[in-house]
Amino acid sequence: MSTFHALVWIDHKESHVLMFDREHVESQRIHSRSHHKHSGKADDHAAYFTEVVQALQGSHEVLLTGPGKARTEFLAWCKHHHSDTAQRIVDNIAADHPTDKQLVALARQYFKKFDNMAADPSQL
Repeated sequence: MSTFHALVWIDHKESHVLMFDREHVESQRIHSRSHHKHSGKADDHAAYFTEVVQALQGSHEVLLTGPGKARTEFLAWCKHHHSDTAQRIVDNIAADHPTDKQLVALARQYFKKFDNMAADPSQL
């Protein structure tokens, strides 16, 4: 699905990739196959992070969220290995374990505010 906005909720075990527009939401869950769940080494999660990057194809702006260090490790890994994806990540915010419906509501609220600010030349 090619959409303008996406949200990634990520921890060391799984990620939820939600791509959406005004009328549609597409959800994908990606599970880590790593046995190094909390190693602190992003390269231990390279295959997992690569799957998340692939799931984001077609999105232009990505909101990254999750409960712990995995989101910051993912962002750092993207900066090193997939700079085009890292450039599309507009923010990185903490979130515990919301439902997909709550995540979509959070993302829609965030991007509405983000888009309004981006459209205002005084905010650029």
